[in-house]
This record gives sequence, C-alpha cells and structure tokens, in this order.
Amino acid sequence: MTFLKKLRASGTAAALSLVLVLPVAAAAQGATPRASESLEPADTLEGNYLAAIVAGASRDLGAASVYLREAIKEDPRNNELLERAFVAFLADGSMPDAFRAADRLIRVDPGNGLAQLVIGIRAIKQKSYQTARNHLQRGGRGRAADITATLLSAWSYLGSGNSRRAIEMLERLKGEPSYNLFRDYHAGLILDAAGRRNEASKRLKSAYDAEKTTLRLVDLWARFQARSGDFDGAAATYADFDRLLPNHPIIREGMALVGKKEAPPRQIATAQQGAAEVLYGLASAGNRQGDEAAALLYLRMAIYLDPSHDLAILTLGDILERSRQPEDAVAVYDKMPLASPLRPNAEIQAGLALENLGKHDEAVKHLESVIAERPDDVDALAALGNIYRSRKQFAEAAATYDKAIDKIASPGRANWDLFYFRGIARERINRWPEAEADLRKALELLPDPLGRERALVLNYLGYSLVDKHMKLDEALDMLRRAVELRPRDGYIIDSLGWAYYRLGRYEDASREIERAMELRPSDPVINDHLGDVYWKTGRKLEAKFQWNHARDLKPEPEDLPNILRKIERGLDEPPSANAGEQAPAEKKDGG
Repeated sequence: MTFLKKLRASGTAAALSLVLVLPVAAAAQGATPRASESLEPADTLEGNYLAAIVAGASRDLGAASVYLREAIKEDPRNNELLERAFVAFLADGSMPDAFRAADRLIRVDPGNGLAQLVIGIRAIKQKSYQTARNHLQRGGRGRAADITATLLSAWSYLGSGNSRRAIEMLERLKGEPSYNLFRDYHAGLILDAAGRRNEASKRLKSAYDAEKTTLRLVDLWARFQARSGDFDGAAATYADFDRLLPNHPIIREGMALVGKKEAPPRQIATAQQGAAEVLYGLASAGNRQGDEAAALLYLRMAIYLDPSHDLAILTLGDILERSRQPEDAVAVYDKMPLASPLRPNAEIQAGLALENLGKHDEAVKHLESVIAERPDDVDALAALGNIYRSRKQFAEAAATYDKAIDKIASPGRANWDLFYFRGIARERINRWPEAEADLRKALELLPDPLGRERALVLNYLGYSLVDKHMKLDEALDMLRRAVELRPRDGYIIDSLGWAYYRLGRYEDASREIERAMELRPSDPVINDHLGDVYWKTGRKLEAKFQWNHARDLKPEPEDLPNILRKIERGLDEPPSANAGEQAPAEKKDGG
C-alpha cells in the first residue's frame, strides 16, 4: 500500500480529492511574489469554500490555502473543512498553518495518521524526541505507516543519545528487499553519527552493494570512505556511478575533492537531518512510482527539517514544474543553498521555468546573468540555446550551442545532445553540411544503452537525407532502425511513412502513417500527411476528411494556409523528393 493509499484509507480522501492535484510552493525570500499573495478572500464562508474548490481544480494550492484559511475562521468546528485546509497548508509548504490545523485535528480524530506524522515531525525539529515517538506510534498501521514511523523513531532515539535503541528499532524492518535497504542505509548513517565507525562501515557497504545506482546512497558511501581515509575506494565509487550517469554535479564535486585527498564533509550528523533523509528517501521512492502527491508532502516535511537538503529542493522543484506550476518551482529553486553543487542546476531550472511562465525576456536575462557569472557553464549555455530553439530562433540557438561546444575540450557521451540540437538548428537555417556533421557526431557519442535517444537522432538525420534526396538507402535504413528502437513512437513512424511518400512509395507510406495515426490520432501533422497519402492513392474523400481534421487540430500557423489550400483544391502536382508541391513538414525533434 502506498503512502497516498494509506492516507485515503485513514479518512483523508476528501481532503486529498480537493488539494492533492499538485500544488504551489511557498514564495522564497527575494523571489517574485506569488499571485496568491495578492488575493482578496471572499466575504462569505460559501464563497471562500467554492473559491478553494476552483483553485484546487486549477492546481493553485496557494490560492486554495488562502480561501480555506478564511473558511475555517468562519466555520472552525467543521472538521471536514479543517482536514481539507490542513492538507492544503502542508502541500503548499505553509507549515505553521499546517501545525495548527494538525493540532486541532488530532484532538477530534486521534487516528488521523497524517496529522500525527506532522506533529511528530514538528517535535523532532524541536528536539522533543519522546513526544515525537508518542505521535509517530499513534499514526496508524500498514506497511507505509510502519516503515515511516520506524525509521523516524530510530532517528529520534539518536537525538535522545541512545544509538543502541535506535538500531534495535531498525532491526524490526525485515522481509522485503526495500525494507532491508532502508534498514542498512539508515543504520549505517545512525552509527556513523554516533561515532561507531566500524559498524557503520559494514551497514553502509551492505546498502551500497544492494543498490549502486542511487545517487544519494552512492554519494554518502563515498563520503564515508573518504572520511575513513579510503580515498581510492571513494574515487572508485564515484567513478562507477559517473560511468552510469556522466558528469552529475554532486559526483563531479566529490571526485574533485577525493582526487585532492580531501574528504567531502558529512551530510547527516543530527536527528533532524536523519529524519529529513528518511522523508526524502520515501519521497524519491514514491516519485519513481508516480505517486507525486505523497512525494510532495514528504518533501515539504523534509525541507522543513533540513532546509539545506539540496536534493529534496531540486526534486520538489521538478515535481512542481511537471505539475505545470513554474512560478512556484522558481520560488523553490531560489531556496537552494549557495554552496550546493546543485545551485547552478537550480538557477538554470529557474530560467527554464520562467520561460514556461511566458516571461521570455526575463528567462533570457536570467540565464544570461548566470552565464556572465559562470562563463564556462556549458549547461547554462545549453539551456539558453534550448530556449532559442523552442522559439524557433534557430540562428541564435546555433550560435549559443557553438559557445557551449567550444567550452568542451574533449566531447564525450554526455555531450551528444549538444551536437544533436545544434544539428537541428543548423539544418533549419540551411547549413546542411554542418548540420549533417553534427548529427553524425551525436550518433558517434551516444552509448549503445541509450537506444531511445539514438532513435531521435536517426529519425532527424534519416528524414533530412530523404527530404534532400541524398544517400537514400542509408536514410531509409536509419528510419527503419529508429522505428525498431521506438516502435510505439507515432512521430518516428510518421517520419518513415513520410519518407516513403517523398519517394513515391504510396502504399508503404499509407501503411506506416496509418500506424502513426493509431498512436497519435490528435496530431495535426500526421493527419495532414495521411490526407496527402490518401489523395495520391485515389482516396480523395478520405484525404479531405484528414485535411479537415488536421485543420481543426490547430496546426502550426505556417502550416495552416497550405492545409486550407489542399481542402479547397487538393494536391496539384505529384510529389518529388527534390522539390515537392508543398514545403516539407517540420520534423519532430524530440527536444
């Protein structure tokens, strides 16, 4: 049972149905004020309640919190309303409001698991460890509740100075592999914080051996190795992960320090930091399983306990961006500690979030200021290039990618996408020889395991070659291979079909584009292509139906006049791979 399901089972379903539609973050100091901060509450209880429902449906829990705060003032004995407000406050990061609501809830419903958990977290923050354990033990039962309470209680015992009792608590976690991993990981961290280094080493090594692909675990194990004097072991731990995920800032910083025989500092030394690590780990697990609502709540509590937890901040910002709350993601990213190796990533993500907000000039200025401060930051240059490319300012994009690539002394597999995106930009401004070289370089750099990414490059390069009537056998092989790598990608299948069309192989084109239509029935380009194929195979009524459908699906403004002309007149001339009767459709670049 996931944490979210446990909440629903414990009676929180009504609150979740209103507010866990992925909310907004509290404004960071110095960040742009949130729109909800200027809201005026309604004059009546009913007005505030209805406004909260509308705000929740719009995924604006900042506004929902404002209205619910006023509503419970008008009707303080309405427990259902109080529960809705409590979850909204917590999800919004309004912790003082959440604590006040939780205190009231557990007086009327001691079995409210989420409220007991929140009060337990507050007690850990205040170093009232026995009080914390009392609330955690009242928080209900079930696998999710038990593992959460057990891990947090163990850290509370460390706070009480009783590491022996903390380890005894953790030994209750047995059976499932995930339980064993959490047990050994947190036992190792607790033993390390208690100065029991030999025992800590065994537990952390056991956790690392069981899961070598989790960034946080890898980093903390390598830090422990380095602090124990095993710099070669730490370097090997970092290097193994770097081969899996090249050039991650945390790994890069760790490698640099151990390379100089300097030990990275300990990340978790207190009960508060340890409890935050518990919540971050559970949030990460929920996020991977698609349980973003539960992950959001855990992350809010984790950051409350440890405001410097950079991975929790970055993960929360990412969830908010994916939930289409870029304004609030910017506010969260602004909380990233200045000394964190993830600070540059947060600043870059803030710029991209501003672009998603429609603040185009502000986004460019933000990234330009980042680049001015860190002129060798390839990621910042790449982000700015991506913004220009998304706006179809391909000349500016190409020039920005030039600057990024010039900063790389020896391009490696982590840089394939820079060449891919520059190839796209160059192709769009008719610099084909350079574009082809970039796309082939991207293929050269891509490691074999990244088959889905290879498909994107093969698709773009193969389509471009067909469109230019160049190297046709190789081009078709590329497109067929791309389809093999991504057999459910309607855009890539459409590219193969459109290549057949450009070569006059209409039956093959019809077969492939109909497959693409099954996967992407609402894409205007694919509908337009299918109309063209039907016209060429004599199915003219069906062709006009597809073109009308493409028109109604809101195609790109530059494509609409040609679609309207075909609806009125049909296709006038046979297609040619050199110069067709219409401009080639824009390729889907996957970027």
